[in-house]
Amino acid sequence: MTAIAIAVGLLTGVLSGFGIGGGSLLILYLTAVVGTEQYVAGGINLLYFLCCAPTALISHIRHKRVEWQAVLWCSLTGIITSLGAAWLASVLETDLLRRGFGVLLLYIGTRELLCKSEKNSPDHVK
Repeated sequence: MTAIAIAVGLLTGVLSGFGIGGGSLLILYLTAVVGTEQYVAGGINLLYFLCCAPTALISHIRHKRVEWQAVLWCSLTGIITSLGAAWLASVLETDLLRRGFGVLLLYIGTRELLCKSEKNSPDHVK
């Protein structure tokens, strides 16, 4: 293991703990720098998430930042929709899934760039 790989793992782990999206950065590093295939990088990211998520959750529980009713509803709907999405992914063409995901990312990115957040607007500063 190289020092750079260890440093990337530590940095993305810290960012994940803060909720910044270290896993996304890890996938970017693995695919763009190391040359790992997308599916393998996604699998590594899932294993990475299993290590980072529990420690972040413990910290959030300690600081009373978990809304348990939201956890219940999100978990229930997440289980149902993930089963439906897994089935749908198994019957659709891969190219269609990729294009649909690309359109979703473009939509989200455009919305983030163009829409103002009420929290951050100058009119709502305390």
